[in-house]
Amino acid sequence: MSITVNIHEAKTQMSRLARAVEAGETVIVARAGTPIMEWRSVRPRAPLFGSIPGFGGPNWEEAFTEEADAEIRAMFDEDLGLDDPA
Repeated sequence: MSITVNIHEAKTQMSRLARAVEAGETVIVARAGTPIMEWRSVRPRAPLFGSIPGFGGPNWEEAFTEEADAEIRAMFDEDLGLDDPA
């Protein structure tokens, strides 16, 4: 549902209209009866990590282990000297 108001009413009734928008209403502001803008609620975005049920995102403590480092080293040619600590 939407509410249409003129610019003067929008300026004088801003708080009331803001509450209406927060409640889910759409406010259309018009000049001389011609709609010029629309006010609607901003919906928060879902978080990138944790938004999939059962998956809380990467576990960084488990990702960086000696075992993982050894697997990565094994992917490279031993001639690169990656096994020798510098």
